[in-house]
This record gives sequence, structure tokens and C-alpha cells, in this order.
Amino acid sequence: MVTVSGYRVDKILELAHQRLSTILIGAATCMIVSLIVCPVWAGEDLHKLIYTHLEKLSNFLEGFGNEHFIFSENDEIVKASNEGFLGAYKTVLNSKATEEALANFAWWEPGHGSFRLRHPWKQYLKIGVLARECACHLQALSGYFNSKPQVPSEFQKKIEEACTKMCIESSEVLKELAFSIKTMTQPSSSAAEIHLRHSKAAVDDFKSILASTETLLLSNKLDLLEIFPAITVASVLINVINCIDKISESVEDLSVQAHFKKAKNKEFSSSSPEKPPPQHQLLHRGIVKPVVDVDDAGGGDFVVIEICGGGAAAAGKAEVNPAVVKK
Repeated sequence: MVTVSGYRVDKILELAHQRLSTILIGAATCMIVSLIVCPVWAGEDLHKLIYTHLEKLSNFLEGFGNEHFIFSENDEIVKASNEGFLGAYKTVLNSKATEEALANFAWWEPGHGSFRLRHPWKQYLKIGVLARECACHLQALSGYFNSKPQVPSEFQKKIEEACTKMCIESSEVLKELAFSIKTMTQPSSSAAEIHLRHSKAAVDDFKSILASTETLLLSNKLDLLEIFPAITVASVLINVINCIDKISESVEDLSVQAHFKKAKNKEFSSSSPEKPPPQHQLLHRGIVKPVVDVDDAGGGDFVVIEICGGGAAAAGKAEVNPAVVKK
């Protein structure tokens, strides 16, 4: 609506045209600044928020595994040197409203950058729900971290390696998934699956230790109340691994729906699986040439194989006679 005063009725059309032009110029200026000069996209903020959540969960698991199961020489639990990781998950718990608001705004945005017109924003919300579920389990672990005993039990020493492996391997899986979303590349199936497989193997190790402890419990040689806190921590870690498995599947679905680009071949990092040693590789080169024995022409064709390889293997010759040699 454009309001025009009564004493300028003779110039009403000209005045209305000026005011409408001013409004349109101002709106166009705001649009140009918001879209070109200094764009602010809700989709990019949601994208960044999701992979940041996974990184925070990864940092907590890595810190928990390195600090909670550390023992000194006199069997006392070492006090954590850096407890900053304990609060990393808290921002993930309270992010539901922010994620939903950003997803609603992103749905109305035009295609820009790597985000297409029909980008699967709902899949980001699904990953956010699973991240909050994982953060709830980490909140329980945080409580056990603050109330850990001063002197570890024998059972806690037995499951130390398995629980530490569960934490570290789960942390590596989350790092791979966060990097995949951050760079919008398809998740490295080899690296993520290997770390996830290692974490599940650690779960099997813990179950085998727990099965061997059952006989001690039945014979009253071991107090159930003594090992109950350690069993609870391990069971929470198992739930975390199951939740991370679901997150991995959701990220895989996101990469398909959003058409993530394939990851380029990169050098193996310290956390990536190492290349097989040279002795497991094939020989470098070989020369196969048929020859005919002049002295014994009826004996058939012979084959001389020359193998030239480096290292300790020396070049040699082998004669093979496919037919029966007449003496």
C-alpha cells in the first residue's frame, strides 16, 4: 500500500511511481547483497552443522578411550590430563530446533553451489536424529567417567584392550563419515568398513571375556557388584557402535541421493589401512621362450623360464618338458 497525502492529488500517479520505485530498488539491493555479495544460505549452515556434530562425537569417543582405560604401574587409574572432550556432545543434544529451522529455510532456497534444487535436506535431519541418539549414549559414558573407581578391578584390566579398541575404532568411523559429508564425496567404504569391522570384533572379544567370567560368578569367586560398572560401560559402548552403524548407512544413502562425487585416490594416512608388503605382490617381470633340444628332437619342446626379480631372489632358469623324455 502506498499512502498519498490529500493536498497532492494532482501528482498522485507520479508520487506513487516514485515510492514504488524506491521500494523495488531497495528490495533488489537486498536480494543482490544476500545472493551475490554476501550470500547466507541455510542449506550450507545445515550441512556444516551435521558434519560438525559427527566430529564432536568422534572427539569424545577418542578422548574417552584414551583417558578412561589408562592404568599406571601401581594399578591406579591415571587422572585425565585433558577433560575438554567431555562437553563436546552437549551441543549435539540441543540441536533439534536449529536443524529443523535450517531445513525449512533450505527447502525454499534455489539451487546453489554443490546443492541442487531438490537436495535431500530430510536426510540431513535423519542423520541429526541418529547423532542425538548417539550423544545420549555418550552422556551416560560421561557420568561413568566422572565416577570411575580409584583402583581398577581385575575384570576391568581384562576388558581394557577391547573397550579401548571399541572407542578408537568407532571414533575413526565417525571421522570418515564427517569427512565424507564435509567434502561431499562418497564415503570411503574400505576405510569406514574396516574400522567398523574392527569395532565389532572388539565387541566379540568383550563377549568372550564375559563368557569366561560367568564360571567365576557361578562359583562365587568374583563379586558381581565389583564388575557391574565395567560391564555397564562396555554395554553402552556396544549401543554406540550399533548407532554408528546406522549413521554410516544414512550417510551412504545421503551420498547416493545428493550425488556425491567419487573420492579421488589419495595416499594412505596413519589411520588408513596400510598397503600390503612387497613380498605379497607379484613378480616384477618374467620371460618365457620355447626352445628345441637339437640332440633329442623327439623329446618334445622345452620351455625355459627366466625370472628377473630384485631383492634376495636371484635370476634363475627352469626347464619344463611337457612330454615324457625318452632316455
